Amino acid sequence: MKKTIHSRRIASSLLALAALAASGSVLAAGNAILAIGQQPETLDPYNTNTTMTTAVTKTFYEGLFQFDKDLKVRNVLAESYDVSKDGLVYTFKLRAGVKFHDGTEFNAAAVKTNLDRVMNPENRLLRATQFNRIAKVEAVNPLSLRITLKEPFGPFINSLAHASAAIISPAALQKWGKDIAFHPVGTGPFEFVEWKQTEAIVGKKFDGYWKKGYPKVDGVSWKPVLENNTRAAMLQTGEADFAYPLPYEQAAILKKVDKIEVVTTPSIIVRFLSFNMLQKPFDNPKVREAIGYAVNKEALAKVAFSGFAFPAQGFVPQGIQYAVKMDPIPYNPQKARDLLKEAGYPNGFETTLWSAYNNTTSQKVIQFVQQQLAQVGIKMQVQALEPGQRAEQVDSWPDPKTAKVRLYYTGWSSSTGEADWALRPLFATEAWAPKLNNMSFYSSPVTDGAIAKALVSVDDAEKAELYKTAQEQLAKDLPRIPLVTEQNLSAHSKRLSGVFVMPDGNINSDEIATQ
Repeated sequence: MKKTIHSRRIASSLLALAALAASGSVLAAGNAILAIGQQPETLDPYNTNTTMTTAVTKTFYEGLFQFDKDLKVRNVLAESYDVSKDGLVYTFKLRAGVKFHDGTEFNAAAVKTNLDRVMNPENRLLRATQFNRIAKVEAVNPLSLRITLKEPFGPFINSLAHASAAIISPAALQKWGKDIAFHPVGTGPFEFVEWKQTEAIVGKKFDGYWKKGYPKVDGVSWKPVLENNTRAAMLQTGEADFAYPLPYEQAAILKKVDKIEVVTTPSIIVRFLSFNMLQKPFDNPKVREAIGYAVNKEALAKVAFSGFAFPAQGFVPQGIQYAVKMDPIPYNPQKARDLLKEAGYPNGFETTLWSAYNNTTSQKVIQFVQQQLAQVGIKMQVQALEPGQRAEQVDSWPDPKTAKVRLYYTGWSSSTGEADWALRPLFATEAWAPKLNNMSFYSSPVTDGAIAKALVSVDDAEKAELYKTAQEQLAKDLPRIPLVTEQNLSAHSKRLSGVFVMPDGNINSDEIATQ
């Protein structure tokens, strides 16, 4: 049966490629084709929580700042900024001579329009939480902007460097309203051409781009290709110049293709096993600890990720500011059995394990965990949730007390590059789902206090100590078991340069060029 399924997948991949060729979708040599594994749901950067979607929106939009490949903040539309001694008032000097694609001038009033829009609760934009510490925004003059915060917020500049903090043309916002989601107008290197929902999002070179000499290609086309094997095949046939993510098991094959370069880069994506701590037996810390000992993380990295992962080194991955490096819980099934006995479950118990994702790798993960826990007496039914199921059963479930989730395989990356967004959305009491992503319904005065104090601190040494306290408390309480930190695997044709996957799984194409 496996051989038959594999054959069908290859056949479907070849048919898809033939259809693409017949449709004339292959762009000219001056254009770049990027194959991605998800279908963007919007082109409004303020109304998405999907990393891949923001990768596409960066084609058309820019913000005041941006992250480089090492998640360091660099200036883009802001040339510089100053902060008041109390950490409340930020004054920005903006770049002169920048125009939006519709010909209107970029200025302080444009930035104010965008921030006022996301802060307005009536707009119900998904990224509103990211900007909810802003008290007011003032356009001092065309090239000077003042933002006053409600309280000190250490990661504020990092929040402005996130791809969601893009500046949309105020004229376009007035013209399109909510439909701006389908008509992006920014200051980015490419001007929007069309979006055919299941085929491609196409941009053409913006001749009025402020950065002289860029972009270096005539156009770019983002193609959502959901089937792993098809993305890989498109690279080999020249139907795509870049593909991400790649199926781990195909890396060795693609490395042998002369015209393709396979790229492995570090990530800040941690995969967790999360517990619903409001429900038995996961309210018992010994049960949670036992499960930590029962899973062989080294073997998991090899079996499910083909070696393109390693045991997680704590709750916050290395590469994130203020991360505390921790040793993984060692594999010790006998210790797991002893802890279960102490917890009152000498014969184990039955439960369910859901996965937040339904891709091939995640299927391998939950099957592996199922087998591992069976060896210590824990019998599980496993299910990989479809996106709609995940939204209904986990993300949006209204009452934590009746939430059906028990064990949950999921992941997280702090796309702002610092510890607050690696901890607060997952472990703060205020972040209980459905508000944010604390699906464990974990609550600790120590963790809450450390996160809250670090959030308003402007002293690096104090913040480091507070975040250390929070992470050490998590290691004691174990609301989640860190499993692995995976690596980003992408590939591109050797004719392409200037495109890379960032540590959080986003894609940077600022320097995109073809030979």
